[in-house]
Amino acid sequence: MDAKHTPTNVTPWPKQGLSEHVRAAPRPVSPRPTREEAEAAVRTLIAYAGDDPGREGVRETPRRVIDAFDELYRGYRECPVEVLDRTFTETGGYDDFVLVRDISFNSHCEHHMMPFFGRAHVAYMPVERVVGLSKLARLVDVYARRLQTQENLTAQVATAIDEILKPRGVAVMIEAEHMCMSLRGVEKPGALTVTTHFTGAFRDDANEQVRFMSMLRGGPR
Repeated sequence: MDAKHTPTNVTPWPKQGLSEHVRAAPRPVSPRPTREEAEAAVRTLIAYAGDDPGREGVRETPRRVIDAFDELYRGYRECPVEVLDRTFTETGGYDDFVLVRDISFNSHCEHHMMPFFGRAHVAYMPVERVVGLSKLARLVDVYARRLQTQENLTAQVATAIDEILKPRGVAVMIEAEHMCMSLRGVEKPGALTVTTHFTGAFRDDANEQVRFMSMLRGGPR
C-alpha cells in the first residue's frame, strides 16, 4: 500500500527496549539437523519402543511425525513483536481493561514432550491505542507452539504485551491439563494447573485483580 494511503489510525510499534524472547524468534540450533536425520531419529524411537520401523503400518510414520513437528512447533519460527506490531488509536476514549477469555491452546511440556492444553485468559489496560483482539490469541499460540512450562508460557505472554503495547497493566491466567500428569506418573486425569501473571495496575491494585477474576468466573462458559 502506498504510504499516502496508509490509515492514520494504524501505528506500527517500535522494537527497541524489548526482551530477547519478545523481539525475535528463537535462534535455531546450528547446525540444524536435516529432515533425513530427524526421520532417522523417529525410526530409532520406534525401534526403541519395541516395534519394527520397516513394518508396513509404521513405515511412513517418521515422515508424518516430522510433518507434525513442523506444525506443532511452528512458534520457533514466529516473532511475538510482529504479531502485536500494529495498534489502533481510535478507542473512543475507552479507559477500562480489555479482556479476551477462553483462548484455547495446545502446547508441549519441555520435560517429557507430552501435550498440555487448556485455556488462556488475557487482559490489558490500553493507553490511547488498542491491538486487534485476534492478535492476543495469536500471541498465545506463538509461545504455546514451543516446548514450554506453563509458568514460563504465562509470564512470556504477559511480558510481551507489557513491553510491546506498554499498557497500564496486564493480567494473564492459564488453566491447563498436563498429559505428563494424566497419562503417566501419578495418573490423575482432569487435574488442572492454574497460573497467573500480573503487571502494572493489575499487580499493584488488588481490586483490579478481583475484577479480572470476577469477569472470568461470573460469565457463562
